[in-house]
Amino acid sequence: MAVNVSSDNRGQWGSKFGFIMAAAGSAVGLGNIWRFPYITGENGGGAFVLVYLLCVILIGVPLLFTEMGLGRMTKKSTIGAFKDTGANSVYMGAGAILALGVSFFVLSYYGNIAGWTIGYIFKMLSGSEGTFTEFAANPSYTIPLMGVFVVATVLIVLGGVSGGIEKAAKFLMPLLFILITVVAIRGLTLEGAMKGVDFYMNPDFSKINANTFLVALGQAFFSMSIGWGIMITYGSYLPKNSNIVSSGVWVGFMDAGVALLAGFMIFPAVFAFGKDPASGPALVFEILPEVFNAMPGGAIIGGFFFLLLLVAALTSSVSMLEVPASYFMDEKKWSRKKAAWTVGIMLFVVGIPSALSKGGNAFFSEMSVQLPWMDDPAVGFQDILDYFFGTFFIVVVALVTCIYVAWKIGAEKIVGELAEGSEKFRAGTLKAKGFVFFIKFVCPLVILAVLLNMLGVFGIFAGGG
Repeated sequence: MAVNVSSDNRGQWGSKFGFIMAAAGSAVGLGNIWRFPYITGENGGGAFVLVYLLCVILIGVPLLFTEMGLGRMTKKSTIGAFKDTGANSVYMGAGAILALGVSFFVLSYYGNIAGWTIGYIFKMLSGSEGTFTEFAANPSYTIPLMGVFVVATVLIVLGGVSGGIEKAAKFLMPLLFILITVVAIRGLTLEGAMKGVDFYMNPDFSKINANTFLVALGQAFFSMSIGWGIMITYGSYLPKNSNIVSSGVWVGFMDAGVALLAGFMIFPAVFAFGKDPASGPALVFEILPEVFNAMPGGAIIGGFFFLLLLVAALTSSVSMLEVPASYFMDEKKWSRKKAAWTVGIMLFVVGIPSALSKGGNAFFSEMSVQLPWMDDPAVGFQDILDYFFGTFFIVVVALVTCIYVAWKIGAEKIVGELAEGSEKFRAGTLKAKGFVFFIKFVCPLVILAVLLNMLGVFGIFAGGG
């Protein structure tokens, strides 16, 4: 496929492979490598993996089709796509504007976490002492490292759709798979590693309950960039003859594949050294460095591990920055350079409280939010942002977008968009009818169930308060 440039000079993807790498890069991030393993550990191992894969296939991929189709149909980023299709103020606010907010605010603290990975590359290779708590509480480390990451993200976005984002993804995504494979092979060669494989791959169906499905769906939304406005924006750069169906399937496959590989990196090593697989968010930055330090060649493997975390973070951050930047380019007619640097500077400023919220500043570290339906309070500025923008609002946007596309615009119009590149999805075919049914009925009900669970409704019915 030749490089195309649209009439309004927004740019387009240069190839199907480039788009898949960029979209998969957006989906593949810290959610797969940092979040997925510890959530798997907390929810029974293999049983959760099985449920997660079902959620990706049955819910995640159809929602990818929907968002990509809306973007290509309108040739606009998220806010423009909603506005041009007649969205009222409710859909604009709870769908388009909130999606832009999700991408911006998640990236503001994502940059801080990515900065940790930069610091830990050097920490592992140099063998420096000190705990993660001490590292994260030192603003002389965290703020400059966050700044380095934000600048790297801006520089890639400055290159444009094909010359920047796509070119970077074509290099970074294969590199990511190579790094994951290297670290996973090393972990599997450790004595006692097969206990971790058994935990990870042998599902205990007694562990599966309604909450397992809801947690798995929430993880699928987080890791697949559903409800962020990203896939609408990326879809807007697709040429009309591109196959959204095969591209969406590949993105889902690669997203799930990286998550599965991440488990093979982490669980064999964790079990080999007798650590707890359900250690929560501490698993990556506190437990794994101990594991790496205890194994032969661990400093190099640890450096590789945090390098791949950095690569995964960068492929996602580029897509998150593109969402607000594309808003300024589409709606305000700014140049890409002005939009990218403006958003980048704003991200750095908004990210400073997150960089100070792990002990660097008492006010930002101790502030907390405890809502009636929350089991535990969100403590610290970064965790509060993560709860609202990195968890709750993603599900809200996914639900609103699904209802809007299926019932206001009409799922049949998205079918027409899918059929542009895939004759098997033309109106009236079994696949098209199945897609319409899922988007109109199954997906909204399932997403609503996730939202109600987050609000504690099911717990109230069960007498849990």
